[in-house]
Amino acid sequence: MESNHRSEEVVVAGVGMIPFSKAGRSETYDVMGGSAARLALDDAGLDYSAMQRAYVGYVYGDSTAGQAALYGLGRSGVPIINVNNNCSTGSTALYLAREAVQSGVADCVLALGFEQMTPGALAMSFTDRPGPLSRLDDVRAGIQGDEDGVPFAAQYFGGAGQRHMDLFGTSPETFARISVKARRHAVNNPNAVFRDPITLDDVLGSPSIYHYLTRLQCCPPTSGAAAAVVCSQEFARSHGLDSSVRIRAQALTTDSDRTFDSGDMRDVVGYEMTQRAATEVYEASGVDPADIPVVELHDCFTANELISYEALGLTSEGGAEKFILAGDNTYGGQAVVNPSGGLLSKGHPLGATGLAQCAELVWQLRGSAGDRQVEGATLGLQHNVGLGGASVVTLFERVGAAV
Repeated sequence: MESNHRSEEVVVAGVGMIPFSKAGRSETYDVMGGSAARLALDDAGLDYSAMQRAYVGYVYGDSTAGQAALYGLGRSGVPIINVNNNCSTGSTALYLAREAVQSGVADCVLALGFEQMTPGALAMSFTDRPGPLSRLDDVRAGIQGDEDGVPFAAQYFGGAGQRHMDLFGTSPETFARISVKARRHAVNNPNAVFRDPITLDDVLGSPSIYHYLTRLQCCPPTSGAAAAVVCSQEFARSHGLDSSVRIRAQALTTDSDRTFDSGDMRDVVGYEMTQRAATEVYEASGVDPADIPVVELHDCFTANELISYEALGLTSEGGAEKFILAGDNTYGGQAVVNPSGGLLSKGHPLGATGLAQCAELVWQLRGSAGDRQVEGATLGLQHNVGLGGASVVTLFERVGAAV
């Protein structure tokens, strides 16, 4: 497993995202991707011709869709690498961009993610061959069985939350409070799809999707795009770019034997994978998770946000309910989690999600997040996970901050 001890040399010089939209109501993927890339380039003050390569993430699309999105900005002939790592696709593109710069392969790289989603629950695209989640499906079914008519992702993450309830007596209301918090944050985010406040009764009273997990606790499929320009400090300095935000540490992990052998649905959806990635980041950076004031994490379901508090070390194992009830996941608490409103409010266009999280944290660390601003934030943590599986944890830092 790789950790990154020289990540402080990598700058995020520009970010951009377009407002996400309900599935089926967006522009086409190439238009969305091109728009987000232009926003990131404009934010950095660079032309596409300055990019020495591009990593483009998407899940539902044909091969070379990345080229289709970027050729409208220019046909410079540089490498364009298409990336698919399930729901962690966008942050995997960011990981590859950071890796290229840190290794000296390139000085300035574009990471782009987009998704043109269709309405309805996620589904596999190919039914005439073994599915990439087949081993994981067998493990899940062996632990909790199958439920007809329940979306597969809700069975996975709902089961992980049920495991937390069984171990620690967590109340169904505690999960629902996460949705209320997400909407309260999203009120101030013009890029989020769902911005109207909701109450605890609204969440608990919405239709059941998986036992305690109601519709308002599940992220909706949406379409959108986001991008980041990543470069070396020397490139930023020589081109007069904003180098105030850098990637201090980053790790990408995949499943270990524990995913398949522990019999714990939390591990099946990435708890241990996330825990390893977070540990690598904290060891590489020397940062204590208790000192991180703003976090964008993968809240595809309220259950995953709750278990991720513990996997990321924001609280002890079994401590998530107390963390939530004390308000430690919002403004005035230990860490503002998902000031953007998260996937629950923005939606989850798979390829774009990780880079949208990156954009939010860069804005937070620059102090330009408007009414969402976490005052005095100098560190920001990003968590993006995909079944099958991959977890990416990234620590961003405002340069010159005392940490």
